[in-house]
Amino acid sequence: MADPKKSRSYRDAGVDIDAGDALVEAIKPFAKATARAGTAAGLGGFGALFDLKAAGYRDPILVATTDGVGTKLKVAIAANKHDAIGVDLVAMCVNDLVVQGAEPLFFLDYFATGKLAVAQATTIVKGIAAACGAVGCALIGGETAEMPGMYAAGDYDLAGFAVGAVERDQVLDGANVVAGDIVLGLESDGLHSNGFSLVRRVVEEAGLSYTAPAPFAASHSLADELLRPTRLYVKPCLAALKAGGVKAYAHITGGGLVENIPRVLPDGLAAEIDAATWTLPPVFAWLTHTAGIARAEMARTFNCGIGMVAVVAPAQVDAVARVLTQAGERVHRIGCIVKGAGEASAHLVNTERAWPG
Repeated sequence: MADPKKSRSYRDAGVDIDAGDALVEAIKPFAKATARAGTAAGLGGFGALFDLKAAGYRDPILVATTDGVGTKLKVAIAANKHDAIGVDLVAMCVNDLVVQGAEPLFFLDYFATGKLAVAQATTIVKGIAAACGAVGCALIGGETAEMPGMYAAGDYDLAGFAVGAVERDQVLDGANVVAGDIVLGLESDGLHSNGFSLVRRVVEEAGLSYTAPAPFAASHSLADELLRPTRLYVKPCLAALKAGGVKAYAHITGGGLVENIPRVLPDGLAAEIDAATWTLPPVFAWLTHTAGIARAEMARTFNCGIGMVAVVAPAQVDAVARVLTQAGERVHRIGCIVKGAGEASAHLVNTERAWPG
């Protein structure tokens, strides 16, 4: 029986309010650095305000996305490397926004853990703020939840929420895509943030250490290679939209090329993608060789080297590719849109020739 005379505190239950306050103070400068036109409040309030009129919109449609990083977090925790995982969180959200033609406006994060480690959490939020700044998106709020008993020691979880805007007459929905349009592929920076449950299984079964040299890139540790952050495609894709000719974008996440491209195509059309038009990055070749993953499974689990796709009118392909290249993207002409039957679909050809068995 509890002693009725003994004083109890939230800290006794495992929740340190002072640590939470210290985190808020530590991250305020990073969040402040992401301020942009339309930002109307700092961290610490009950809600965050954003002024669309001040951001320059006349007739905006809001676009909202939410996502996480998945079990890539387990690799970051195992390797004790947390500096880039926040970039993944932002990228997974804002890359989805730009697919609709939207400019990211603001971002909120949710960080949950069993016991708050202020230095670790500060490093994570610093990465979130850096990614927000890189795409012109304000980090205007979030939630830090310390929940003893909910998470194992050292574990944490992340979720992100992004809101963007696009003028009503500029919403990108793929409705104008037709047979004969060209598919451009923008290279990924590795695995990005999908398929890590399978990746972790491969690493475990191969008996590898995350701190050891990567089998496919000996100059870097396995953790460094696997934790390469998801590429931020926002600014190049918005620049290409302004150039004209882009009819659709598809962010290549879980489901790969074969499941994500059809999401932006009208029914009755198919994307025919030639796997021989780009080089399969070493990490994917290693996974295929080490684990014997079938090519079809690779194609629907991983991005396989293409992190974003643009469907472009033939007459504008060169101009769009030039804008994307000038913005720092590595661009390949990977296929075309053809007539299909029934629901929209995507098909990969030449995987046997281009990808190791």
